[in-house]
Amino acid sequence: MAWGLLLCSNLTAPHLHPSSALPSQILLHGCFRGTPAAWRSRRRPTISGRSGGFLLGRRLPFRGPAPCTVKKGNDVSPAEGWPSRRMLQAALWAAEAVYILWLFLLPYAPQGDPVWAIKLDTINDIAGLSLNFFFILPLLNTVGIHVLEAPVLHPMAEGLFNFVIGWTLLFAPLLFTDCQRDRYKGSLDLLWGFQMFLTNTFLIPYMAMRLNDIDVKHSPSKQSQLGLLMTNGASFVGIAGGTVCLISTLWTIFGRSNMGFGGIADRWEFLERYVGSERLAYAFIWDICLYAIFQPWLIGDNLQNVKKNNEQIVRNLRFIPVVGLVAYLLSLDKENVL
Repeated sequence: MAWGLLLCSNLTAPHLHPSSALPSQILLHGCFRGTPAAWRSRRRPTISGRSGGFLLGRRLPFRGPAPCTVKKGNDVSPAEGWPSRRMLQAALWAAEAVYILWLFLLPYAPQGDPVWAIKLDTINDIAGLSLNFFFILPLLNTVGIHVLEAPVLHPMAEGLFNFVIGWTLLFAPLLFTDCQRDRYKGSLDLLWGFQMFLTNTFLIPYMAMRLNDIDVKHSPSKQSQLGLLMTNGASFVGIAGGTVCLISTLWTIFGRSNMGFGGIADRWEFLERYVGSERLAYAFIWDICLYAIFQPWLIGDNLQNVKKNNEQIVRNLRFIPVVGLVAYLLSLDKENVL
C-alpha cells in the first residue's frame, strides 16, 4: 500500500499543475490521479501544513519535520528532473575527488605542499590563525586586555581565514532547516562541525547525498540539540556571522594599519603571493567559490521556510555571497521548521 503515500520531493513537484485549486504553499501528502472533478468524487484526503499525511484516506501521525512544499515557476530547483539530478550527483562526487586529491594529497598543485609533506611554517600559520579566531584576541588586545597576546599575522591572511569561517557559521541553520536533510543519513552535527573547524570537504558529499531518492521506509529524524539551537537562534547566527564577514573584509583593508603592512595595493599584492604560494589560502579560495554556488542552491530549495512577506527579498538576494544567507536566516519562519 506504500504507493498511496507521496512524499514531497524535487522529482514530483513539477508535475503538479498550477491550475490546481490547491494553494502552492500547502504541503501535499497524498497522490492525486485524474481530474479535479474526479478528486471530489473520491474519499477526501487529509491536507496539512504541519501534520502527517494520509494513506488510503487514513491519517498518519506526524513523525518529523515537514517536507518540502510544492515549488512553482522560478522556484523549481535545477535538480528536479531525474537525469539532471543524477548528473549533478556525479559532478559533485567528481568535485569531491578533485578537492581531496588536488588540495590534500597530490604534490602537483602550484601552491604549497600536500598534507603528507606539510611544513612547520604552515602548521604555525594555522595555529596563529586559529588563535585569532573571529578576531577575539586582536580586538581584546586593542582595548587593553592582554590575558593572551594575539599572534601578529598579515591582516589579509587573518581576514581571508575569518571570512570563510564566518560564512561557514551561517550555513549551520540553513543545513538544519534544509527540507532534504533526511536524505543524508549521517549526523548533521558532525558534518557541520567538521566543515566549521576543518575544511569544506564535508559539504560537497552532503550536497550530493541530499539528491538521493527518498527512502519511504526511513522515518524523518528529530532535530538534535545543536540543530534546535541553531534554528531557534537563526537570527542571532545571521547577525553574528554577517558581522564577522564584514569585519573580515574591513580588516583586510584597514587591520593593523600601524604595523607596516602597507596600503590597499600592498595588501592586494600580498594576497596574490599568499594564494599563489600557500595551499591553505588556495583552499580558502576554493571554499569561497563552492559556497557561492551552494548558497543560492540551498536557499532556492528552501524558500518555503521563509516568512511569506520576505520571500521575494530572499529570492532576489540569495545569489549575493553572505548577504543572501543572512537574509534567509533573518527571515526564517521557525513555525515551519520546528
